[in-house]
Amino acid sequence: MTREQNTDTVITPACEHQQAIDRLRSRLNTSLLGKEDVVEMVLVCLLSRGHILFDDLPGLGKTTLAKAVALAVGGKFARVQCTPDLLPSDITGFNIFNQKTRAFEFMHGPVFSDVLLADEINRTTPRTQSALFEAMAERQVTIDNTRHKLSDSFFVVATQNPVEMHGAYPLPEAQLDRFAMKLRIGYPNRSDEMKMLATNIGEHDALTADDEPILDPSQLRQLQQHVAEVDVCEPVREYLVDLAAATRAHPDISLGLSPRGLIIWQRVAQAFAHLKGRDFVTPDDVQEVALPVLDVRMGGDLESSRRNVSEIIDSVTVPLLSTNNP
Repeated sequence: MTREQNTDTVITPACEHQQAIDRLRSRLNTSLLGKEDVVEMVLVCLLSRGHILFDDLPGLGKTTLAKAVALAVGGKFARVQCTPDLLPSDITGFNIFNQKTRAFEFMHGPVFSDVLLADEINRTTPRTQSALFEAMAERQVTIDNTRHKLSDSFFVVATQNPVEMHGAYPLPEAQLDRFAMKLRIGYPNRSDEMKMLATNIGEHDALTADDEPILDPSQLRQLQQHVAEVDVCEPVREYLVDLAAATRAHPDISLGLSPRGLIIWQRVAQAFAHLKGRDFVTPDDVQEVALPVLDVRMGGDLESSRRNVSEIIDSVTVPLLSTNNP
């Protein structure tokens, strides 16, 4: 397909589920009012097979959003409230001896779900945090030398409270690098809070088990496969590599972007392009997702992350895409 140099040109991808994506977007925007930009990034992360870390205050809709995603994709939702006494087996599962069968049986933990909410993940110990390493990276867990496969669409939504840090265990760099992005929801505006109050009068519940799934797990996997096939031409790949090098040379960033982080950045840019109706990635797509992808890896507050990302993008020449690019 011939590319257009004008990045505003929309080319409809050959995907029979495009309308389902629109319905999914609408469902999530109904669950989280007034946060269209956050919902869009959640969709990007879901379709790129990434995981999200929400760094925000309690009560802003993180759990509601995670449940809405699980219901919309017809998947199983599980929640873990992370505490200092939580054990790795409380997340992954464990073997128990059955007296009747005289054999060990595996008891599945909450990680065997489609959407896992790890609430206040920095409240649990590093040992328990590490229980998610293999699950997030390889979608499997190993228990007593036996590998157990997780759902192909396994999606982690983790939260941490940026204010109350007493008794918390900061996530190690190896854990942070397994998240695709960090998001912040923030407070809603006045009109959206008025709508929330109106919809919560009486016994109305915005999320019920009767909500019809928009996708089933197999359809979600097909969408994720379409995203993986979105083309990234050589100039854009070179642009990504140059941006990664700029993070490693930046004076205010202690650890630059890892190769794994670079691959995640490309996948997220592919998903963003797909949601914009294109079958190829542009430099604009790379820039649009730069902040959430780099923020989770750079540390610091939002203001410093924005400044650093802006400086990194400004330091690298943006390639011009020719109409002759394949």
